[in-house]
Amino acid sequence: MAETPWYDIVAIPALLRHARNTYGSAMRQALEDGGYGDIPKNGLYVVGGLALGEQRDVPLSELIRSLRISKQSAGQLVDTLVLRGYLERREDSQDRRRLVVGLTTRGRAAATVQAAARARIDAQLADEIGSAQVAQLRRSLAALIALDHDEGAVDDA
Repeated sequence: MAETPWYDIVAIPALLRHARNTYGSAMRQALEDGGYGDIPKNGLYVVGGLALGEQRDVPLSELIRSLRISKQSAGQLVDTLVLRGYLERREDSQDRRRLVVGLTTRGRAAATVQAAARARIDAQLADEIGSAQVAQLRRSLAALIALDHDEGAVDDA
């Protein structure tokens, strides 16, 4: 009788947490090695997220919403990232009542280091399970995310 694999016994949320830690540890180490070890917890999401899609500025309110942390915690995180030279905060050019944040040169450099570490883990995973399985994993995770965002079915394209 075949033994049940360990990953069939562990709850999916626990698997996701440990998988996220694989990426987080690799990124943290790469940032430390690159001289960017002072990015606070949740700072990886901000720096990496702002670097995706080449967005120049993001409204502070949108950033707070996407982090899913309190306005006070998000404000403290942004303050720390500004103080440490990763972000700049300024008035929105179209609405002076709103604040926007964007990456500084230091923030873009840290995002590049972070992305390279993520790409190394992605490549190791593809070597381990194959590119088709990685693509399926992405679709599966997108479907899981859609459950929370009430977006309906995931496009199979």
